[in-house]
Amino acid sequence: MLYALGKSLGSEEGFADVKATLTSPLAKFVAWGLLSALLYHLVAGVRHLIMDMGIGETLEGGTLGSKIIIAVSVVLIVLAGVWIW
Repeated sequence: MLYALGKSLGSEEGFADVKATLTSPLAKFVAWGLLSALLYHLVAGVRHLIMDMGIGETLEGGTLGSKIIIAVSVVLIVLAGVWIW
């Protein structure tokens, strides 16, 4: 993705090449996969910050927190898929 960014900023031809490449279904799928991983990581990181404040440190709290993280991540990943496609 950084290579594509550099190429698109380099020239008009580079931008056109990157635009043509990123409109393919495979490239959209790869971008969606990368964005999905980043979104899950972000949501799980927020959970850990909340746990650092002492919230949800019990076994029951951890189980509930995990379920919430999965649900929020799925919603965000679906929204990212709608945005990309």
